[in-house]
Amino acid sequence: MSKNNIEQRKAYVAEVVEKINNSSSIVLVDYRGITVEQDTAMRKAFREAGVEYRVIKNSALARAFEETDNKGYDDVFAGPTAAAFGGEDPIAPCRIVSEYVGKTPVTIKCGVIDGKRYDEAGVKSLANIPAKPVLVAQLLGLLTNPMRSLAVALSEVAKKQSA
Repeated sequence: MSKNNIEQRKAYVAEVVEKINNSSSIVLVDYRGITVEQDTAMRKAFREAGVEYRVIKNSALARAFEETDNKGYDDVFAGPTAAAFGGEDPIAPCRIVSEYVGKTPVTIKCGVIDGKRYDEAGVKSLANIPAKPVLVAQLLGLLTNPMRSLAVALSEVAKKQSA
């Protein structure tokens, strides 16, 4: 193997390590059997959600995972593998992949969020978590509801006393 080729492989692995380190989450999938139309639609959904989706060589992924102290993923790096790297929303890759698992032949190999490994069922359960803005709105609704109820009750008492 030429020295130039070895340097290219090291650079490729370093690029994958950087992607892993800069991602809030990673979902690894087997994309065997997906059509071009399905792949294009899935890639579009990833782009719109700020998620980077790439097909990466298993050997490069295995080395990158070892370099980032993510051990025990050797069973995942068999067959074709694509990775969805999450940006600001760590649940976005889980949500998009879970949506396309039923529609396409794509299967979930595993997910990694905050260094914790999730199997297919775990990734699907994470996908059911609402987006951050929705969670914030729900929390604000819960916090303001008692005050709103008190205001309505005081208003009704005031109406009865003035009548």
